Amino acid sequence: MDPVQLQAASIGILGGTFNPPHDGHLRLARHALGELKLDHVLLVPSHTPPHKPVQADSATPEQRLAMCELAVADLDGVSACALEVLRGGASYTVDTLSEVHDARPDADLTLIMGADVALTLPSWRRPGSLLELAHIAVARREGSESGGEELARLVEGLARDGARMSILEMPPIEVSSSLVRERAAAGLPIDGLVPQAVADYIEEHRLYKGRKR
Repeated sequence: MDPVQLQAASIGILGGTFNPPHDGHLRLARHALGELKLDHVLLVPSHTPPHKPVQADSATPEQRLAMCELAVADLDGVSACALEVLRGGASYTVDTLSEVHDARPDADLTLIMGADVALTLPSWRRPGSLLELAHIAVARREGSESGGEELARLVEGLARDGARMSILEMPPIEVSSSLVRERAAAGLPIDGLVPQAVADYIEEHRLYKGRKR
């Protein structure tokens, strides 16, 4: 989805490697869409994540984008966005937010992330500019105390600096991209962890099998 063509007053942006996209990503997107009353949520797969190494068994950026497109094909209000894949190189969120803002200066932007990701915000490129460009929505798992005090201090500090933040309370999501890759590599079923169209794509392209594609 090209943000220029997106007729929405409020846009959520959920970035990540999506290697592969799984049901937890989709639940987060849908939860944010409803709780924050957003008009649309964009899944934005990175080209090259700047803060962690690319896994040896990683799908290509183009394959991860294709899987995101398949994952959201039947979801109203959620689509995949190719900005970072097309831009190439290291994918910095502030650059993506700036690009979306330039395309849709009238839209209110919300950056959606998990609590574990939020704790790394101070180390991101130009965090001050990022906080000026978008509201931050942090998904915290219900009943989880992991990093709770550290997250509370971060939220308090950012609020003092004028950042626009909200907390999304989420039920536990017992799925991760690494789990999906491990099961695919072992030849185990991944049904119920990813949308069926994504499972079929992984099988068709023999992703995460430890072989040349």
